[in-house]
Amino acid sequence: MTGLAKTMNAMGAAAKEAARAMGAATASAKNAALENAAKNIDARRSDILRVNRDEVENAKAADKTGAFVDRMALDDARIDGVCKALRDIVKLDDPIGKPLRNWTQPNGLSFERIAVPIGVVAVIYESRPNVTVDAAAIALKAGNAVILRGGSECIGTNSALHACLRDGCVAAGLPETAAQFVVTTDRAAVGALLGGLNGAVDLVIPRGGKSLVARVQSDARAPVLSHLDGVCHVYVDREANPEKAVAIAVNSKMRRTGICGAAETLLIDKAAIDRLWPPIANALKESGCELRVDDHIRAIDSDAKAASEEDFYTEYLDAVISVAAVDGAAGAAAHIAKYGSGHTDAIVTENDETARAFIAAVDSAIVLHNASTQFADGGEFGLGAEIGIATGRLHARGPVGVEELTTYKNVVRGAGQIRP
Repeated sequence: MTGLAKTMNAMGAAAKEAARAMGAATASAKNAALENAAKNIDARRSDILRVNRDEVENAKAADKTGAFVDRMALDDARIDGVCKALRDIVKLDDPIGKPLRNWTQPNGLSFERIAVPIGVVAVIYESRPNVTVDAAAIALKAGNAVILRGGSECIGTNSALHACLRDGCVAAGLPETAAQFVVTTDRAAVGALLGGLNGAVDLVIPRGGKSLVARVQSDARAPVLSHLDGVCHVYVDREANPEKAVAIAVNSKMRRTGICGAAETLLIDKAAIDRLWPPIANALKESGCELRVDDHIRAIDSDAKAASEEDFYTEYLDAVISVAAVDGAAGAAAHIAKYGSGHTDAIVTENDETARAFIAAVDSAIVLHNASTQFADGGEFGLGAEIGIATGRLHARGPVGVEELTTYKNVVRGAGQIRP
């Protein structure tokens, strides 16, 4: 066994032991750990920002994309946001021990289903340092131990943030190994995590691009809670309010282009294309967005760049959007079914019946009516923060927050009953 394998297996064993302690930890101890972490991050922000600036400059020198650099960059406002997310999680009800269901059988046996931690959660992610804090905080609040493996470009920033979490746990009397960070950039560490660390890992959560998620889904020996591409759509219906349509289209695409909830495709009802397209197109162009349009729209806007078939499958994470004209809400739903990723899709319409039909037809983790796709965020859902947006069906869907990192046990109480 290599030195790295021994190190990783030792992390797994320590996490398993820490998970037992975390499962029995009080709500006040877990909350104290997160509050301590927020104070540590605030107190150490100058050092964290200095390390992050160096890593951002290295990423720029390595010709990383603007979206990639934006995701890894921190500033005072983003540090404030990280601290706020921690404190928002503190305010959440403790999910552990929460009764989910109870019933009594005719023989007098009393049954209760209660929430318990999953155990050891491994989170493998790429360039976002906020994931270090959000993932650990959510896992800890739900009584789990967590092993974090972030991208090599941000290893210094992630290590500094993790130290704030670790020290926060220790100060609250929780195990130092409740939140561990893989400090090596050796890719073999990911393989070790996916191998399950001798059965220590109970759940793997990937947070990153297609290649990372595909590898995790292919190689993991523990269950995977996947966060896939955000090929998100905004459909503007013939009965849309034009002002809402413009505002929602621009915000969905351009508020932050590098996040998974950014719209990548705009769909417009053919019945109102002549009326709705010009103001939306002008607003997107003025905001600096490149438009790639289908043949129907090019017929009325010859200056726009033609979209390829591949464009409609693409998560740009940049100031680029594909545009197609569709036959009403049914046509929009059919387009989304073909090209979408099951992440987040929105309809803009003043017709509630049309909205209901769209919501029923679109099988995505998040479907919005008259709101920006950029609300695809755990904080906006009131979850405090999120580890990611789960786009599968089991066991969670949409923003993965505290409650999504629990499972349950069945408790049966009797009075001496035996089975005949």
